[in-house]
Amino acid sequence: MSTTLFAPALGMGTFRLKDQLAYDSVAMALQAGYRHIDTAQIYGNEEQVGRALADSGIARSEIFLTTKVWLSNLSADRFIASVQESLQKLQTDQVDLLLIHWPDSSNKVAMQDYLAQLKQAKALGLTKAIGVSNFTIAQLQQAIEILGPGELVTNQVEVHPYLQNRKLLAYMQQQGVTPTAYMPLAVGKVFTDPVLQAVAARTGCSIAQVVLRWVLDQGMVTIPMSTQAKNLADNFGALSVTLAAEDKALIAGLDAGERIANPEFAPAWD
Repeated sequence: MSTTLFAPALGMGTFRLKDQLAYDSVAMALQAGYRHIDTAQIYGNEEQVGRALADSGIARSEIFLTTKVWLSNLSADRFIASVQESLQKLQTDQVDLLLIHWPDSSNKVAMQDYLAQLKQAKALGLTKAIGVSNFTIAQLQQAIEILGPGELVTNQVEVHPYLQNRKLLAYMQQQGVTPTAYMPLAVGKVFTDPVLQAVAARTGCSIAQVVLRWVLDQGMVTIPMSTQAKNLADNFGALSVTLAAEDKALIAGLDAGERIANPEFAPAWD
Protein backbone atom coordinates (compact mmCIF):
# COMPACT_ATOMS: atom_id res chain seq x y z
CA MET A 1 0.00 0.00 0.00
CA SER A 2 1.50 3.36 -0.96
CA THR A 3 1.16 6.50 1.12
CA THR A 4 -0.32 9.75 -0.12
CA LEU A 5 0.56 13.14 1.31
CA PHE A 6 -2.18 14.50 3.54
CA ALA A 7 -0.62 17.97 3.87
CA PRO A 8 1.85 20.32 2.15
CA ALA A 9 5.07 18.27 2.20
CA LEU A 10 7.19 20.98 3.79
CA GLY A 11 5.78 22.59 6.88
CA MET A 12 7.08 24.59 9.82
CA GLY A 13 7.36 23.15 13.31
CA THR A 14 7.07 25.34 16.42
CA PHE A 15 8.57 23.14 19.14
CA ARG A 16 10.41 25.25 21.77
CA LEU A 17 9.10 28.53 20.32
CA LYS A 18 7.56 30.79 22.94
CA ASP A 19 5.82 34.17 23.18
CA GLN A 20 6.80 36.84 20.62
CA LEU A 21 9.40 34.55 19.04
CA ALA A 22 6.67 32.01 18.23
CA TYR A 23 4.47 34.72 16.71
CA ASP A 24 7.30 36.24 14.66
CA SER A 25 8.58 32.88 13.40
CA VAL A 26 5.14 31.76 12.18
CA ALA A 27 4.54 35.17 10.58
CA MET A 28 7.90 34.95 8.75
CA ALA A 29 7.20 31.38 7.66
CA LEU A 30 3.88 32.40 6.14
CA GLN A 31 5.57 35.28 4.34
CA ALA A 32 8.18 32.84 2.99
CA GLY A 33 5.44 30.70 1.45
CA TYR A 34 4.77 28.02 4.09
CA ARG A 35 1.16 26.89 4.30
CA HIS A 36 1.59 24.07 6.83
CA ILE A 37 2.09 24.97 10.50
CA ASP A 38 2.54 22.42 13.29
CA THR A 39 2.00 23.13 16.99
CA ALA A 40 0.92 21.26 20.14
CA GLN A 41 -0.81 21.86 23.45
CA ILE A 42 2.39 21.26 25.42
CA TYR A 43 4.37 23.81 23.37
CA GLY A 44 2.47 26.62 25.08
CA ASN A 45 2.34 28.66 21.88
CA GLU A 46 -1.05 27.89 20.31
CA GLU A 47 -2.25 31.41 21.13
CA GLN A 48 0.74 33.00 19.36
CA VAL A 49 0.36 30.65 16.38
CA GLY A 50 -3.33 31.56 16.16
CA ARG A 51 -2.60 35.29 16.27
CA ALA A 52 0.07 35.00 13.57
CA LEU A 53 -2.32 33.08 11.33
CA ALA A 54 -5.12 35.59 11.90
CA ASP A 55 -2.85 38.60 11.35
CA SER A 56 -1.35 37.15 8.15
CA GLY A 57 -4.42 37.94 6.07
CA ILE A 58 -4.09 34.50 4.45
CA ALA A 59 -7.39 32.63 4.16
CA ARG A 60 -7.70 29.90 6.77
CA SER A 61 -8.59 27.44 3.99
CA GLU A 62 -5.11 27.92 2.49
CA ILE A 63 -3.30 26.86 5.67
CA PHE A 64 -2.87 23.31 6.94
CA LEU A 65 -2.83 23.48 10.75
CA THR A 66 -1.87 20.67 13.12
CA THR A 67 -2.01 20.47 16.89
CA LYS A 68 -1.48 17.60 19.32
CA VAL A 69 -3.23 16.45 22.50
CA TRP A 70 -0.93 16.14 25.51
CA LEU A 71 -0.73 13.14 27.86
CA SER A 72 -2.55 14.92 30.71
CA ASN A 73 -5.56 15.49 28.43
CA LEU A 74 -6.07 11.94 27.13
CA SER A 75 -8.85 10.96 29.56
CA ALA A 76 -12.50 11.18 28.50
CA ASP A 77 -13.21 14.01 30.93
CA ARG A 78 -10.36 16.16 29.53
CA PHE A 79 -9.84 15.27 25.87
CA ILE A 80 -12.58 17.10 23.95
CA ALA A 81 -12.48 20.10 26.29
CA SER A 82 -8.72 20.42 25.74
CA VAL A 83 -9.18 20.35 21.96
CA GLN A 84 -11.86 23.03 22.18
CA GLU A 85 -9.46 25.12 24.26
CA SER A 86 -6.76 24.63 21.61
CA LEU A 87 -9.17 25.76 18.88
CA GLN A 88 -10.02 28.88 20.88
CA LYS A 89 -6.31 29.74 21.22
CA LEU A 90 -5.71 29.01 17.54
CA GLN A 91 -8.69 31.22 16.57
CA THR A 92 -10.25 28.53 14.42
CA ASP A 93 -13.29 26.25 14.51
CA GLN A 94 -11.35 23.25 13.23
CA VAL A 95 -7.76 22.09 12.79
CA ASP A 96 -6.76 20.15 9.71
CA LEU A 97 -5.01 17.47 11.74
CA LEU A 98 -5.22 16.40 15.38
CA LEU A 99 -2.59 14.05 16.80
CA ILE A 100 -2.06 12.05 19.96
CA HIS A 101 1.30 13.58 20.95
CA TRP A 102 2.73 10.51 22.73
CA PRO A 103 1.32 7.07 23.47
CA ASP A 104 0.43 6.70 27.15
CA SER A 105 3.18 4.32 28.24
CA SER A 106 1.92 4.56 31.85
CA ASN A 107 -1.36 2.95 30.71
CA LYS A 108 -3.31 5.36 32.92
CA VAL A 109 -5.62 5.74 29.93
CA ALA A 110 -6.09 2.74 27.65
CA MET A 111 -5.26 3.31 23.99
CA GLN A 112 -8.76 2.20 23.01
CA ASP A 113 -10.20 4.96 25.21
CA TYR A 114 -8.07 7.87 24.01
CA LEU A 115 -8.35 6.82 20.37
CA ALA A 116 -12.13 6.77 20.82
CA GLN A 117 -11.85 10.39 21.99
CA LEU A 118 -9.67 11.23 18.98
CA LYS A 119 -12.27 9.71 16.65
CA GLN A 120 -14.98 11.64 18.50
CA ALA A 121 -13.10 14.92 17.95
CA LYS A 122 -13.23 14.20 14.22
CA ALA A 123 -16.91 13.24 14.36
CA LEU A 124 -17.66 16.54 16.12
CA GLY A 125 -15.90 18.46 13.34
CA LEU A 126 -13.09 19.72 15.58
CA THR A 127 -10.53 18.29 13.13
CA LYS A 128 -10.60 17.15 9.52
CA ALA A 129 -8.10 14.33 9.98
CA ILE A 130 -6.51 12.39 12.83
CA GLY A 131 -3.15 10.76 13.47
CA VAL A 132 -0.60 9.86 16.10
CA SER A 133 2.94 10.77 17.05
CA ASN A 134 5.85 8.79 18.51
CA PHE A 135 4.06 5.44 18.07
CA THR A 136 6.11 2.28 17.61
CA ILE A 137 5.22 -0.46 15.11
CA ALA A 138 3.38 -2.43 17.80
CA GLN A 139 1.47 0.63 18.97
CA LEU A 140 0.61 1.68 15.43
CA GLN A 141 -0.59 -1.84 14.70
CA GLN A 142 -2.79 -1.72 17.80
CA ALA A 143 -4.13 1.71 16.84
CA ILE A 144 -5.03 0.54 13.33
CA GLU A 145 -6.81 -2.49 14.81
CA ILE A 146 -8.81 -0.18 17.08
CA LEU A 147 -9.73 2.47 14.50
CA GLY A 148 -9.65 0.44 11.30
CA PRO A 149 -7.42 0.93 8.25
CA GLY A 150 -7.31 4.33 6.57
CA GLU A 151 -8.35 6.34 9.62
CA LEU A 152 -4.89 7.51 10.77
CA VAL A 153 -3.23 9.71 8.15
CA THR A 154 0.18 10.04 9.83
CA ASN A 155 2.56 9.00 12.58
CA GLN A 156 4.83 11.93 13.41
CA VAL A 157 8.27 10.58 14.36
CA GLU A 158 11.89 11.64 14.65
CA VAL A 159 13.73 11.15 11.35
CA HIS A 160 17.07 12.62 10.27
CA PRO A 161 20.27 11.27 8.67
CA TYR A 162 21.43 9.81 12.01
CA LEU A 163 18.07 8.17 12.89
CA GLN A 164 16.45 6.86 9.73
CA ASN A 165 13.83 4.68 11.43
CA ARG A 166 13.66 2.40 8.39
CA LYS A 167 11.80 -0.51 9.99
CA LEU A 168 9.02 1.74 11.27
CA LEU A 169 8.81 3.69 8.00
CA ALA A 170 8.54 0.46 5.99
CA TYR A 171 5.64 -0.68 8.18
CA MET A 172 3.92 2.69 7.81
CA GLN A 173 4.25 2.58 4.04
CA GLN A 174 2.76 -0.92 4.05
CA GLN A 175 -0.21 0.41 6.07
CA GLY A 176 -0.70 3.56 3.96
CA VAL A 177 0.21 5.86 6.87
CA THR A 178 2.35 8.82 5.78
CA PRO A 179 5.35 9.57 8.03
CA THR A 180 5.84 13.12 9.28
CA ALA A 181 9.52 13.65 10.10
CA TYR A 182 10.33 15.96 12.99
CA MET A 183 13.81 17.21 13.93
CA PRO A 184 14.97 16.52 10.32
CA LEU A 185 18.09 18.65 10.79
CA ALA A 186 19.05 16.77 13.99
CA VAL A 187 19.02 20.01 16.02
CA GLY A 188 21.82 21.43 13.87
CA LYS A 189 24.18 18.44 13.86
CA VAL A 190 23.82 18.09 10.08
CA PHE A 191 25.59 21.41 9.48
CA THR A 192 28.98 20.11 10.60
CA ASP A 193 28.80 16.77 8.79
CA PRO A 194 31.54 16.41 6.12
CA VAL A 195 29.46 14.00 4.02
CA LEU A 196 26.55 16.44 3.90
CA GLN A 197 28.91 19.36 3.28
CA ALA A 198 30.30 17.53 0.24
CA VAL A 199 26.83 16.66 -1.08
CA ALA A 200 25.71 20.27 -0.68
CA ALA A 201 28.79 21.53 -2.54
CA ARG A 202 28.15 19.11 -5.43
CA THR A 203 24.46 19.92 -5.55
CA GLY A 204 24.97 23.67 -5.34
CA CYS A 205 22.60 24.20 -2.45
CA SER A 206 22.65 24.40 1.35
CA ILE A 207 23.06 21.47 3.74
CA ALA A 208 19.55 22.08 5.09
CA GLN A 209 18.14 21.84 1.56
CA VAL A 210 20.03 18.59 0.95
CA VAL A 211 18.69 16.97 4.11
CA LEU A 212 15.13 18.19 3.67
CA ARG A 213 15.09 17.04 0.04
CA TRP A 214 16.38 13.63 1.13
CA VAL A 215 13.49 13.39 3.62
CA LEU A 216 10.92 14.53 1.06
CA ASP A 217 12.20 12.09 -1.55
CA GLN A 218 11.24 9.24 0.78
CA GLY A 219 7.58 10.24 0.62
CA MET A 220 7.56 11.95 4.00
CA VAL A 221 6.11 15.22 5.20
CA THR A 222 8.59 17.21 7.31
CA ILE A 223 8.35 20.16 9.69
CA PRO A 224 11.73 21.86 10.33
CA MET A 225 11.77 24.80 12.72
CA SER A 226 13.63 28.09 12.38
CA THR A 227 13.40 31.55 13.90
CA GLN A 228 15.39 33.31 11.15
CA ALA A 229 13.75 34.60 7.96
CA LYS A 230 16.75 33.65 5.82
CA ASN A 231 16.77 30.08 7.19
CA LEU A 232 13.02 29.70 6.73
CA ALA A 233 13.39 30.79 3.10
CA ASP A 234 16.41 28.51 2.63
CA ASN A 235 14.53 25.51 4.04
CA PHE A 236 11.58 26.25 1.76
CA GLY A 237 13.97 26.18 -1.20
CA ALA A 238 14.39 22.42 -0.66
CA LEU A 239 11.23 21.97 -2.70
CA SER A 240 13.14 22.86 -5.88
CA VAL A 241 16.31 20.81 -5.19
CA THR A 242 17.16 17.54 -6.98
CA LEU A 243 19.50 14.99 -5.39
CA ALA A 244 21.58 12.47 -7.33
CA ALA A 245 21.02 8.78 -6.48
CA GLU A 246 24.63 8.40 -5.34
CA ASP A 247 24.24 11.32 -2.93
CA LYS A 248 21.08 9.81 -1.46
CA ALA A 249 23.05 6.60 -0.93
CA LEU A 250 25.76 8.52 0.93
CA ILE A 251 23.16 10.07 3.23
CA ALA A 252 21.58 6.65 3.81
CA GLY A 253 24.99 5.53 5.06
CA LEU A 254 24.90 8.06 7.93
CA ASP A 255 22.24 6.13 9.86
CA ALA A 256 23.49 5.50 13.41
CA GLY A 257 20.27 4.94 15.38
CA GLU A 258 20.98 8.23 17.17
CA ARG A 259 17.80 9.40 18.89
CA ILE A 260 17.40 12.96 20.21
CA ALA A 261 13.81 13.00 21.51
CA ASN A 262 13.77 10.29 24.17
CA PRO A 263 11.94 11.42 27.33
CA GLU A 264 11.45 9.10 30.28
CA PHE A 265 7.84 8.46 29.23
CA ALA A 266 8.87 7.36 25.71
CA PRO A 267 7.75 3.93 24.47
CA ALA A 268 10.12 0.99 23.94
CA TRP A 269 11.39 2.08 20.53
CA ASP A 270 11.71 -0.24 17.54
